[in-house]
Amino acid sequence: MMRIAQRRLVLVAVVALILAGVLGCSFVAQLLPTPSPTPAPTTPLAAVATATQVPVPTTATDAGSAVVTEEEQVINVYARVSPAVVFITSRVIVRDFFMGLVPQEGTGSGFVIDKEGHIITNNHVVENADRIMVTLDDDTSVEAALVGTDPANDVAVVRIDVPADKLRPVELGSSADLRVGQTAIAIGNPFRLERTLTTGVISSLGRPLEAEGGRMIYDVIQTDAAINPGNSGGPLLDLNGRVIGVNTAIVSPSGGSIGLGFAVPVDTVKRVATAILENGYYPHPWLGITGISIVPELADALDLPAERGVLVIEVAPGQAAARAGIRGGERRVRVGDYIVPLGGDILAGIDGTQIRSMEDLVKYLETRTAVGQTVELTIIRDGREEVVRVTLGEQPRDL
Repeated sequence: MMRIAQRRLVLVAVVALILAGVLGCSFVAQLLPTPSPTPAPTTPLAAVATATQVPVPTTATDAGSAVVTEEEQVINVYARVSPAVVFITSRVIVRDFFMGLVPQEGTGSGFVIDKEGHIITNNHVVENADRIMVTLDDDTSVEAALVGTDPANDVAVVRIDVPADKLRPVELGSSADLRVGQTAIAIGNPFRLERTLTTGVISSLGRPLEAEGGRMIYDVIQTDAAINPGNSGGPLLDLNGRVIGVNTAIVSPSGGSIGLGFAVPVDTVKRVATAILENGYYPHPWLGITGISIVPELADALDLPAERGVLVIEVAPGQAAARAGIRGGERRVRVGDYIVPLGGDILAGIDGTQIRSMEDLVKYLETRTAVGQTVELTIIRDGREEVVRVTLGEQPRDL
């Protein structure tokens, strides 16, 4: 207790930063609807080859033909994929202070994934919509039914009922083997300009992106291909015309493209969409703990036995961690305006992967585990390291 009192000012500052989220690694961007508030047959998504591009010849003596070759690839991609890209209009009923209930309209993009009429788009394109209209490349306009959404990953699936010969499904690639510098092609409906193509490169990989409710989408693709309001839900493609991501956000002070666009990786989209097609929603794996990231200053001030990891402060009764015997804080210490529960387990690893923060833990659970899967948690308890097996539960949908 004396040690805590001696470092009171340092601890107050550290705890304030942690609880405010400053020590996290979030990356906030702007979602992309146009300016406005904006169960079906199951079809498993087929596994496809990785999105490795066909090499483009580039020699000093053949520079001109190399350019033509790449141009032809882009042209062929557009000709093949653009018929699969749809224009989505969503109507939301909002309450106006003076006029009562008022319909407002938002627009976005999407793409057909099968002959049953399933279309992938962003959650924020269709969120809270009481009516969703889809326009195909032949200008056929039809009302769509919402199959399901996952706001945490900004993915939604809708379905239209049209003859199969009107549908030209895309090929879903893989985001696992993408490389920075690889050509990226975006097709969508920016500012209602239907089926607009833009090109660029993948400018970074593995970005975290904040989605609805403050949750993070992990391994997001960053591209300098021009993405603008209305591109949301449209495909990001490789030079082979395979979908590698779903365009979802930009960073822009003006609302237009400045070369910082972001796409949800297609491997995430396939995982989420498959679950939505099966049961109408995506079940998120859950440990059932509340914890804070440990940093060296906090560890020093509280005499913790580890400088990095997750300090468990609370365990939800009856949930996965509680069933496995994980312990939360047993005593509470006031530090300034904050109450810090102490004495809980420290999570140091999961399945042999080091956990340095809450973000590491959540990312691992979201990207590498599923509900019902058993994981091995490396914990530090009473100064000793041990391994505990935990079978993951399903996160309550209202969290």
